[in-house]
Amino acid sequence: MPSRRVHRNYMVSFFQKVRDRAAHWIPATGFHFDRPLVVLQSDDWGRVGLRDNEGLEQLRSAGLTLGGRPYDFYTLETAEDLTALRAVLDRHRDSSGRAASVVMNFILANLDFAKMIPGGFQQIHMLPLSEGLPKGWSRPGLFEAYREGIAAGAFYPALHGSTHFCRPAMERHLSDSGDWGTLLRTLWRAGTPYIHWRMPWIGYEYWDGDQSPDERFLGAEIQRELIGQTVGAFAKFFTTLPRSACAPGYRANAYTHKAWAQHGIHVAQNGPGTLTPPHLDGHGILQLYRTVVFEPAVDADFSLEASVSQAESCFKRGIPAIVSVHSINFHSSVRDFRTRTIELLDQFLSTLQTKHPDLLYLHDEDLYALVNHGSYETSAGSVSVSVTKKKFTKAQVAENREA
Repeated sequence: MPSRRVHRNYMVSFFQKVRDRAAHWIPATGFHFDRPLVVLQSDDWGRVGLRDNEGLEQLRSAGLTLGGRPYDFYTLETAEDLTALRAVLDRHRDSSGRAASVVMNFILANLDFAKMIPGGFQQIHMLPLSEGLPKGWSRPGLFEAYREGIAAGAFYPALHGSTHFCRPAMERHLSDSGDWGTLLRTLWRAGTPYIHWRMPWIGYEYWDGDQSPDERFLGAEIQRELIGQTVGAFAKFFTTLPRSACAPGYRANAYTHKAWAQHGIHVAQNGPGTLTPPHLDGHGILQLYRTVVFEPAVDADFSLEASVSQAESCFKRGIPAIVSVHSINFHSSVRDFRTRTIELLDQFLSTLQTKHPDLLYLHDEDLYALVNHGSYETSAGSVSVSVTKKKFTKAQVAENREA
């Protein structure tokens, strides 16, 4: 006979599903703006991947064929990568004289391979970013470059997670003698935590893809504990609290949003796919949706013209052009993705500025201030923007996209 706990979890899941479906049709209040607004959002900062060329050769020697997709060469940004990014951002000033900036979503811990080796990788150990990078990883000046960019206003730090993978999903395969477990240990011996497209079963921090559709998100208590730990790690590394968050893989639910709100998060970042206007949820969190996909490193069919067109569609609707550009686009130590991305980003921003002399560059907390007060603060003073409220449903947004 099913336990009361199983029954309660089923009922919670059932009502959550009903609520999610109803939300598709329930009107919400969207915010629209009389100026073209541009926000750059970027994920995966601080997360290690392929341990540079040494790790590349070690994995190839172990029989792993790399190069099938760009994320085979995801590594970790360098101080020089950040310097190049800051330079292009600083070249672009909006109508208030403010330079462009990028919202950087950070992973606050990496696998501690040195601690895991003696036990044969049978237990997961994490190394907080505040304590440095895993053994074998070298990034001179990187942490200083983060902080200098933040102090200069070029970078706006935000919360991504403690890990990018779902820890329970990973732990199920620690003793696996099959292909999945073998791949995991091969990567770890080379100082590489995972290559997600090769092993999607690792899921995302709050989402376990191996479970049934109704049980994939971790429970409310587990998510609250994880988010509390991550906020603490963020505060320790940056000496400030996060105000914006993006769930790994964009996998967030009502439990995630509630826990974020309880820990002071004001803004939730959602993935691309719709032209949904910013709106406040029941927790008072401003929900933002990425509307421009700018990923030249991973998109073989990337088109600058398409990115500009996506931004123009946003401006016509009075919503921000929220640009998705992951950190891999600025990596250069294994494959030089950075050079092309910087050139294209320079052209993209120049095109928008030429077409829209009244354009403004914002970060997430600026938008939160705008919808609540009609203005936001910069180092040069207050900037006001007219904000209009309009009712919409997610069903209407989907219809407009399909049209």
